[in-house]
Amino acid sequence: MKEIDQINLPEDLKYSEEHEWVSTDEDNMRIGISDFAQDQLGDIVFVELPEIGARFGKGDEFATLESVKAVSEVYMPVGGEVLQVNPELEDAPELVNADPYGQGWLIEIKPDEPSQADDLLDKNAYLAMIKGD
Repeated sequence: MKEIDQINLPEDLKYSEEHEWVSTDEDNMRIGISDFAQDQLGDIVFVELPEIGARFGKGDEFATLESVKAVSEVYMPVGGEVLQVNPELEDAPELVNADPYGQGWLIEIKPDEPSQADDLLDKNAYLAMIKGD
């Protein structure tokens, strides 16, 4: 496991208390799990993603990640409609471990209320949370 100071947390993302990240690209948002979360899970061997067109509210479970250690749910940091799922993860779930903010993204959504992202944590607040400050 990584030390806290080894965790990669890009400045331009928002983070949830459940360890998801959100990036905003004009009208849509891309969602994945943080480097901290993938490190805690260990080697991810299976990813179950929702169907395109599915709708979820903020806080709803939308995906399941299976690692060699456990099965973990992933929750919506912002409510919306699924526009895309990452097709690479079906054959290469390990991308979530290798590149959680790039090739390991999970879904892209059209948010119902983009302002919900304002309630998420910035890098410093998320880092303080995982440190237990």
